[in-house]
Amino acid sequence: MDRIDSRLLEALQADSQASISVLAEKIGLSPSACHRRIKALEDAGIIRGYGARVDAAKVGIGLHVLIDITLVSQSREAMERFERAVGDFPDILECHLLSGTADYRLRTAARDMADFDRLHRECLARLPGVSAMHSSFVIRTVKGWNGFVLGV
Repeated sequence: MDRIDSRLLEALQADSQASISVLAEKIGLSPSACHRRIKALEDAGIIRGYGARVDAAKVGIGLHVLIDITLVSQSREAMERFERAVGDFPDILECHLLSGTADYRLRTAARDMADFDRLHRECLARLPGVSAMHSSFVIRTVKGWNGFVLGV
C-alpha cells in the first residue's frame, strides 16, 4: 500500500458511491488505474465491503448504549463462550475486548427505553459468565466515526 492507495481509501471512506472517474480525478489517476487499485485493495481484504451510514433517529432509533461487561472468569473457555454468545445476538452492534476494569464493552442501540428493556431481558441477561454489567446511555454524539485517518 502506498500514498496513492491511502488517498484512495480516504476518498472511498468519505463517499463510497463516488464513481471511478470522480475518484480517479480526485486522486490524480486514470479511471482504469483507479479501478485496478480498488480491485487490488478489495482482493487484499483491505476494503472489506461497502455500506450505507443510516441516520439512527430517522429510522426510529433513539437510544445508544455502551455496556461494560465484567466476567466471572477470564479463562480462555469463559471468554470464548461469551464471545460466541455475543455473535448470536444481532442487537449487539459491537463488542470490544478491553484492558482495564471491564473485560468487554458492547455497543447497542434501541428505539426507546422499553425496547432497551426488551434487549436487556432477551439478549444481555442471557450472556454467559457475566458478573457485572454497567450501562451508559449516550446523551449526544459529539463526533461520530467517519473512517480511519491514513496519514495522507
